[in-house]
Amino acid sequence: MLLQADILELKANPDKLSRGTVIESRIEKGRGVVATVLVQDGTLKVGDPIVIGSNYGRVRALANSRGKRQDIAGPGTPIEIQGLNGLPEAGQKFAAMKDERTARQIAMHRADKEREKAIVKPRMSLEDLHRRIEDGDLKELNIVIKADVQGSMEALKVSLEKLSGAKAKVNIIHTGVGGISESDVMLASASQAVIIGFNVRPEIRAGEIAERDGVDIRLYSVIYDVVDDIRKAMEGLLSPTLKEVVQGRVEIRETFHISKIGTIAGCRVVSGKIMRTSNVRLLRDNVVVYDGKLASLKRFKDDAREVLEGFECGLGIEGYNDLQVNDQIEAYTIEKVAGVL
Repeated sequence: MLLQADILELKANPDKLSRGTVIESRIEKGRGVVATVLVQDGTLKVGDPIVIGSNYGRVRALANSRGKRQDIAGPGTPIEIQGLNGLPEAGQKFAAMKDERTARQIAMHRADKEREKAIVKPRMSLEDLHRRIEDGDLKELNIVIKADVQGSMEALKVSLEKLSGAKAKVNIIHTGVGGISESDVMLASASQAVIIGFNVRPEIRAGEIAERDGVDIRLYSVIYDVVDDIRKAMEGLLSPTLKEVVQGRVEIRETFHISKIGTIAGCRVVSGKIMRTSNVRLLRDNVVVYDGKLASLKRFKDDAREVLEGFECGLGIEGYNDLQVNDQIEAYTIEKVAGVL
């Protein structure tokens, strides 16, 4: 890379409005949308109005690779920016504008164009996917992808699109970063889509709507498993699989550090129940932070076998102490079910 940069004699003008490319984007608690960009021309400064695809904003803060704040970023500089109104896609070009009004108008015009291209198709059942492909009833398999970071989302999108064949085409109708929301489920319901969640979980209300409307939500932590399941479903080869059955969800209200034991969370069960034998998944803004087992479950000072919705409890997670107030804990079990999609 250094050799090529030297031979090509790459040059840029630092005395102009900046332009460059998005490398990655994500949502962080307390910081909002954070995008990592590479400045390729001009100088990006704090306060600059900026437009990236159908997103816009004003640069609220700049941070280098070590997290240190800085006021400007010149050509050839990778930098984290805050202040956008939405998540840009990796590979999109950004441009600084003279004023925020121009940036907003450009972004809104692009968003209108994207909406015009969206095609909503009638709902259908996905339980007999392979049969409908064979009968010629299904030409496209619509998929909604939600992931924890932009990079994972892009990798999933590319991998799934490669599965398109002569009988059926994989059509990615929506992608996004963050937990699975109600709007994601409603889009999938209206567009005959399967929802793929990668290291994220559905919001409580979104899960209820999906169950009511029969929307299939598939949750994964390994990209290969996603691709393999979709391929086998299209070929009618899905074998019996292990399915997660969610028992309930718990919200952390307070945390306590006890020497020789670790961090104990004071919680309230907000839905379903939690059992001492449950597998648990720690969620922060509906993104999976840790997956493991309970180290303890108590009601007041007594050990508890289970705690039901509406009651309070104290718990610890085996081998993990980074518990924070407002985190949620999802309790689940694993069941073996027939392979359908």
